Amino acid sequence: MKAIFATKYGGPEVLQQKEIEIPVPKPNEVRIKTHTTTVTVADVRVRSFNVPASFWIPARFALGIFKPRKPILGVEISGEIDEVGNAVTKFKKGDLVFASTFPEFGGYAEYKCISENGALALKPKNISLEESAAIPIGGYTALNFLRKSELKAGQKILIYGASGSVGSYAVQIARHFGANITAVCSAKNVELVKSLGADKVLDYTAPDFNSQLEIYDVILVAVDKFPFSLCKKILAKNGTYLNVSLPVKSLNMMWTSLTTSQKIYSGKNDPVTSADLNYLKDLVEAGSLKVVVDKVYSFDQMVEAHHYVDQGHKKGNVLVRVS
Repeated sequence: MKAIFATKYGGPEVLQQKEIEIPVPKPNEVRIKTHTTTVTVADVRVRSFNVPASFWIPARFALGIFKPRKPILGVEISGEIDEVGNAVTKFKKGDLVFASTFPEFGGYAEYKCISENGALALKPKNISLEESAAIPIGGYTALNFLRKSELKAGQKILIYGASGSVGSYAVQIARHFGANITAVCSAKNVELVKSLGADKVLDYTAPDFNSQLEIYDVILVAVDKFPFSLCKKILAKNGTYLNVSLPVKSLNMMWTSLTTSQKIYSGKNDPVTSADLNYLKDLVEAGSLKVVVDKVYSFDQMVEAHHYVDQGHKKGNVLVRVS
């Protein structure tokens, strides 16, 4: 089968297509013939080793000393189950599914084996198999962090980076929870974010941006370009700050959480489960959640797809058709 390897750390050009053996599912695994995968921030960070300098040494041990320890990237897939292990009871051959392959990666391949008890679910009935691939990481990250905030109907939330994958899902899930949403993005994406359910959309490049900010019960930072020093000032006394992209809390964040009643969350996601994917599936089928797709590439265009995501301006999700 074809698979794309990150042969070393570096730019998109380190990605190379190779032929490898088709995996054989274990007794409790299903084998998915991959239809679509995605290019996420996780893939780009591992490929480029783009981590904060203070985490360079531990990250080298975690990700690989000289090159990625798990060279076949890809943390989201959709496809058709083409083989099942002899102990599998939850799925059958021919099922159309979507799945998270994090933290094992391996989505950049024509076939992937996953435990039937892993982060795997039948695809939503009302969207394409292609679109389904973009739900597991962005959708779950938004859901997971908003759950941490215990966001309630009527509360005011600020979502910074609202046009990206996590941000676009966060706007819609916050709308489902009944929150009052102020979203922040660039001017070109204002109408998109409004269509997702934001009550107010602010352009972060506007000269009067800071003066338009209010006091919020929850602040979710999906793109780490919004100073925590400012967030602290506009966060309610008992409010919750969420940063989905920082690996750990900064010293300022730790001090704030120790000396105030403001709650601070940052760092890695909790593990995604099949129950989480089915929750998101139900939202999609109910019409409460849609997948925002920016661009779709072919498998042979993986380098080009990574180049595009590297620019840092994607809207929603970037898909790659594998087969």
